[in-house]
Amino acid sequence: MSEEFYRIKRLPPYVFAEVNRLKAEYRAQGMDIIDFGMGNPDMDTPAHIVEKMIETVRRPRTHRYSASKGIPGLRRAQAGYYERRFGVKLDPATEVIATLGSKEGLANLAMAITAPGDVMLVPNPSYPIHPYGFMIAGGTLRHIQTLENGVFNPEAYMRALDRAVAHSVPKPVALVVSFPSNPTAQLADLDFYKELIRFARRHEVWVLSDLAYAEIYFDGNPPPSVLQVEGAKEIAVEFTSLSKTYAMPGWRMGFAVGNHRLIGALTRIKSYLDYGAFTPVQVAAAAALNGPDDCIDEIRDIYRRRRDVLVDSMSRAGWDIPPPPATMFAWAPIPPVFEKLGSMGFSKMLLTEAEVAVAPGIGFGEYGEGYVRIGLVENEQRIRQAARGVKRVLSNAEALLSKYEAEAAAAV
Repeated sequence: MSEEFYRIKRLPPYVFAEVNRLKAEYRAQGMDIIDFGMGNPDMDTPAHIVEKMIETVRRPRTHRYSASKGIPGLRRAQAGYYERRFGVKLDPATEVIATLGSKEGLANLAMAITAPGDVMLVPNPSYPIHPYGFMIAGGTLRHIQTLENGVFNPEAYMRALDRAVAHSVPKPVALVVSFPSNPTAQLADLDFYKELIRFARRHEVWVLSDLAYAEIYFDGNPPPSVLQVEGAKEIAVEFTSLSKTYAMPGWRMGFAVGNHRLIGALTRIKSYLDYGAFTPVQVAAAAALNGPDDCIDEIRDIYRRRRDVLVDSMSRAGWDIPPPPATMFAWAPIPPVFEKLGSMGFSKMLLTEAEVAVAPGIGFGEYGEGYVRIGLVENEQRIRQAARGVKRVLSNAEALLSKYEAEAAAAV
């Protein structure tokens, strides 16, 4: 009985565990850790959404089991959002399902469509559920490098997809895309989605699009939906979330929309696994989607200001970070002087020496090495404080590099 369980054996070690352990240890010692590691929104949920939740929870009937696929009013609200925002018409009965956050939706759809050994095309670097949802379901992963020198190149990406299909046996079943991207903050335009849908239809591959950061963008036009492409609903579904849009991470409310066959499969799987979110949460989520957009603008502006302060203050400290065009993250190259440490070594050193926590890029896949992800989840004052710590580290770079290289060598 000592052998590890099958699905647990397939999962790699959790890369962030060591950084999280150190954070907990240092906090227990009284250190003031400035934590950019997790994408956990820190601002208040808008008051009108909270009030609707309170109003609804006072009705005893709402304390009963809810609807696994989402109450009708919530599914209609999501369909209305897609029509207003993207010009995409959805049937709330067959093309919309409410999920316990986009992460749960992705994981359960993976369980619904994946047979043992099925090949799935997944981005790398990537939010971990994109590949590992399929791995847990028994699938085989083919990682597609999404960046060239830290920037998304649509032409190179499509060439990589062509190679993947040509050299995969059996033929891939599905591909995952996520723009705006977590962790890289990169964007894709509608022309890219048009090419992607042509590719997917030609090779009969399902497209699963993660659009969790649809409303967190800073420069230029709002990010598009893959479902805006003609014919996309024949082959694609898209996941969205209220976590970032309305600062509702703990409410666990997301959606999958699009192809009726995929939505039907997800609906059936979920009917065995859960009764849906607590009804007052669903009612409040509908109020969010049907309500005013000024709260979205306010949340977006907070992230924009934090982004600008981060880029400016870190630049003054000696760390050049490209300004992210979207999401609540910056994808930051390791300062050249510390490249030898790698993203894990640099993250641990930054935590110890500057009391600043970031997420090592290697935790998002092998092609994330050389970078760290910085979450815009601390206020502007704390960001400036972090920059002062980074400046101390960079000003003492030679001695720190020698120290941490020696520690790494001794640990081998």
